[in-house]
Amino acid sequence: MKNRLLSFFLSLTIAGMAFAATPKYIFYYIGDGMGMGQVMSAECYNRMVRGSEKPLLMMQFPIVSTLTTYSASSPVTDSAAAGTALSTGYKTKNGMLGVTPDSAAVTSVAKQLFDAGYGVGLVTSVAPDDATPGSFYAHVPYRSMYYEIGKQAASCGYDFIGGSNLRGVKDKKGNPTDLMQIFAENNVSVVRGIDALNATDSRRVVLLNTDSITINDIGYTIDSIPGVLTLPAMTEACLKHLEKNGHDKFFMMVEGGNIDHAGHSNDGGTIIKEILNFQDAIKVGYDFYLAHPDETLIIITADHETGGLGLGNNAVGYDAHLHYYDYQKVSKDLFDDYCRAIMKSRRIYEWEDMKEYLTDNLGFWKYVPVTEKQTTELKDSFEKCIKRRESVDQKTLYNSFNEFTTLVYRTLDSFTGLGWTTNGHSGGLVPVYAIGAGAEKFASFNDNTDIPRRIRELTGIN
Repeated sequence: MKNRLLSFFLSLTIAGMAFAATPKYIFYYIGDGMGMGQVMSAECYNRMVRGSEKPLLMMQFPIVSTLTTYSASSPVTDSAAAGTALSTGYKTKNGMLGVTPDSAAVTSVAKQLFDAGYGVGLVTSVAPDDATPGSFYAHVPYRSMYYEIGKQAASCGYDFIGGSNLRGVKDKKGNPTDLMQIFAENNVSVVRGIDALNATDSRRVVLLNTDSITINDIGYTIDSIPGVLTLPAMTEACLKHLEKNGHDKFFMMVEGGNIDHAGHSNDGGTIIKEILNFQDAIKVGYDFYLAHPDETLIIITADHETGGLGLGNNAVGYDAHLHYYDYQKVSKDLFDDYCRAIMKSRRIYEWEDMKEYLTDNLGFWKYVPVTEKQTTELKDSFEKCIKRRESVDQKTLYNSFNEFTTLVYRTLDSFTGLGWTTNGHSGGLVPVYAIGAGAEKFASFNDNTDIPRRIRELTGIN
């Protein structure tokens, strides 16, 4: 009797799996560097500072799980290996993109869906030839091969690729390459800004930022740079372009890449604003889901955690005061640029000038209760680093910070309560959220290779 009951329930399970919903529209959101600490910091800010009665949108999804991120070469992955796993279902070594550890090309789920008739769009707040977007179309042994990655972007056939700037348009000596000509030969229109996108009739487009100076990303949300692209606007533009191309089914990958960049900088206020911006991009897909609930799948995860971020540090004990981030108006990266501009300027810049800037842009003394001891430390560091040019820079993946900049943002952390273990990646678990057709497939504990495999199962492209 027991065996018959077991067989009966097993047959029901198999039948349920066999008739699992097949999504026609897939939104795959990847928060680069978005670990548990990043999500909980943004959620805490959303609840305690914004006064929101609802959690972050992704935290309202019915399916919540976790993901392991280790690569084939290390328990701490880089974005290339993690992107390859999330896009293809195969582990590879750090630094390798779209290939196995022995350099054999592996096909992404995006390419398989494209070959099966799906429209495909890729969106990122960083460079479209960076590791995460590149893993969905490129196959190179080194993630820094931007020219080769760009050539493969041109030939991949996808409808839409959006990001900051293409880095393969110049060689290592700064000389122009023929990459733009290759895009043109593949009937791809490369445009800058939404207005230029709306003016083109091309089926295939690459949307780049209006600001050609900021190469690695479109600029941080917190810096409010006039006229630049935003991740929600790019997500909306990609969706409209896929619809304009007449696709009755599509796959979109949307990366919040600036979360990772701010994590490398250990800049908590900027991370929180980037995750809230990421939520606005998620809402574009969620609104589409509400109109097509039986045909749409939304998956949200991360490639890895960046910064070893924790909500809580020794300075504040069992507390956090994230409202101080409301007075931060400038990212750590932009503040460091400001300091370097001062050092190059002929103007005589005194401590009182810097105090005024810190008050206006970080709320120091006026809102953030910087102590007399901290003020002395900041002044001494200013004199050493800015006036005497004696700083030993702290180098991170995307920037270098002078000692004064590092001290300023460490001082802010001492009041907000965020803590860090590294300027690089960590090997911690990252979240998975899902809603829609087939979302239950992601309810169990996941490895990063499981996500594309389950998309293949749901769409029948194995």
